Amino acid sequence: MCATGWRDARLASGAFAILSEVSGGTKQPALSDGKTMARETEIKLKIADVPAFRRALKRIGAHLAGPGTSKVHEENVIFDTPQGGLAKHGQLLRIRTESPEGQGRSKATATKRRVVLTFKQPLAQSASGEAGNAAYGSYKVREEIEVEVAEVGNLTRIFEGLGMRGWFRYEKYRTTFRLPPSKAWATGLLIELDETPIGTFVELEGPAPAIDQAAQELGYSKRDYILTNYLRLYMEECRRKGEQPGHMLFQNRKERSH
Repeated sequence: MCATGWRDARLASGAFAILSEVSGGTKQPALSDGKTMARETEIKLKIADVPAFRRALKRIGAHLAGPGTSKVHEENVIFDTPQGGLAKHGQLLRIRTESPEGQGRSKATATKRRVVLTFKQPLAQSASGEAGNAAYGSYKVREEIEVEVAEVGNLTRIFEGLGMRGWFRYEKYRTTFRLPPSKAWATGLLIELDETPIGTFVELEGPAPAIDQAAQELGYSKRDYILTNYLRLYMEECRRKGEQPGHMLFQNRKERSH
């Protein structure tokens, strides 16, 4: 969790101000000419009572989005230049390694892991010259490219050869839910329950009206929406505890937020 040893204060402060981390899921499609990135719309909610929230999920008919428990362990590494060049432009370059729950580090299970390279940036400016994000004040909206890659090592070495480094690491356990097809309003909506070293959150991702209705059915309102990324939430938690920030990691891989 919070720890000593933040090695580059300049990069950290720049990223804390403007970096916007977002997560994977179903995206709104790019334009047919292929010139735009996928668009992601999402919000977070803080879960104070996890058992009660799981009961609420059951009440509204949410089901696991994939086989088994649909829970994966995520190891995330954010890359940037020593000067924080990407963060200064609100951009993010991340390698995420997803391991299904229950898998160890053996060669037999390593092939089932998924490694995703992600690049994200703010929406392009509109024709009126206003930032694209301005029309989405209640939501975090970003443009994103995701590419599944074979493994982490060589890609990391390429980034390091280009003068970048993995300056912030964070992990979490994510379980993804969907609502049944009978709820037509929820088409394209993902409900992603995140167990992190700083608490449990849920991310609602999809069309804005679906986000609002799902939040309402789960007992939340727009006043509860969190648009802050996990980096900033982590920094705020370290500040609250009076601890030096480091990386957002579990003290033990088996540690859970509940």
